Amino acid sequence: MNTRNTIILAAGKGTRMKSKLYKVLHKVCGRTMVDCVLTQVEKINMDNVVTVVGYGADSVEEQLGKRSQYVLQEKQLGTGDAVKKTAPILSDLDGSTMVVSGDTPLFKADTFQKLFDYHEESNAVATVLTSKAPNPFGYGRVIRDSEGNVNKIVEQKDASEAEKKIDEINTGVYVFDNKELFNALNQVNNDNAQGEYYLPDVIGIFKEQNKKIGAYQMDDFNESMGVNDRIALSNANQVMQRRINEEHMANGVSMINPSNTYIDFDIQIGQDTVIEPGVQIHGHTKIGQNCKIGANSEIHDCVIHDGVTITSSYLQESEMMEGSDIGPYSHLRPHAVIGKNVHLGNFVEVKKAQIDEGTKVGHLTYVGNAHLGKNINVGCGVIFANYDGKNKHETNVGDASFIGSNANLIAPVNIDDHSFIAAGSTITDDVKQYDMAIARQRQTNKPGYYKKLPYNR
Repeated sequence: MNTRNTIILAAGKGTRMKSKLYKVLHKVCGRTMVDCVLTQVEKINMDNVVTVVGYGADSVEEQLGKRSQYVLQEKQLGTGDAVKKTAPILSDLDGSTMVVSGDTPLFKADTFQKLFDYHEESNAVATVLTSKAPNPFGYGRVIRDSEGNVNKIVEQKDASEAEKKIDEINTGVYVFDNKELFNALNQVNNDNAQGEYYLPDVIGIFKEQNKKIGAYQMDDFNESMGVNDRIALSNANQVMQRRINEEHMANGVSMINPSNTYIDFDIQIGQDTVIEPGVQIHGHTKIGQNCKIGANSEIHDCVIHDGVTITSSYLQESEMMEGSDIGPYSHLRPHAVIGKNVHLGNFVEVKKAQIDEGTKVGHLTYVGNAHLGKNINVGCGVIFANYDGKNKHETNVGDASFIGSNANLIAPVNIDDHSFIAAGSTITDDVKQYDMAIARQRQTNKPGYYKKLPYNR
């Protein structure tokens, strides 16, 4: 039975990244580069996917999990050696095998599919994925004969001056007849500047054997962008971000300035939502329809329902129900659940709290470890004091209550429905329904005291 297989090369350390993090684990729009590659490969239904790991092997395997098989390249002896490590899994199979680098996060599944189809239809022993490069420096050059057939591939450091001027580059992606690949790998030597076993040398071996070498030239060079340093990583992020934003806009999302809007992979955004400049949306966030995400807001792993307005605020692992609004300059910390038509004004912080429908928390307030019922009014400067120095405690406020400005609610405490907390009170005891709680020292006026002040003498 003919199979389709993919080998992902992910063994390199990536010293030019100047990082403690292994190269393929650097992220593009919230997803590691090697995960970007595997995600696209998975879309074309492989029989086998084998990832070659080396530096950071455990971290790479932890990242990809059971989505791939793994082989270890202990010493970095080149791409040819890396592919050869997969022989125990793949060498006896009939069919086609693609080889792709784990540091090329911009390839699309459609390109991989077309490469496989072209290879199999042409009956070539190997097919190289090529592209025209505006600046080919650093890439292996595709050397063709007078009839346009692939003659060989020369790496930058081994290329002559004439070969360096060629702008058709090897993207580093190949499809091979599987058994022919492993037979040829046994003939590859390391007689080159780096003393490594190069996978492209297989092409030369096939050429000497008069076997057909194909080349499929793709249209979009950006897909082939390899990431070897921070500059390339930044460029890859920009290309991927443009793709992501354009897809959202094609699906009915308005972006005032897409080039200044950052959205991770897998974010869901409903139609007619408007996103202003400077917005960042990360993780597993889901945003409904007809929302407005105001300038410079940052959202991480949140669920935002329809018709929500977020004005210049920071949200983490929280949920906002239909018609609610927040900001400017407010903060939802993890496990905040904001009910329908709730208003959270400026400089409000909510953590591990549920606020029910219609409640208003105007400004300059901290709500932590609390449950606020429906249609409550919370005045300015209210503090839900939830921490005793060792443990966190809960505060419950019933429906239609009124919390006056600058009140301090010292948890644990329960405020029943339709209660009234006087401004400036520090509440340590439960408040019963319809009661008013006032906890502040009685005011004392000192007649004529102003005249005794030093600045009036």
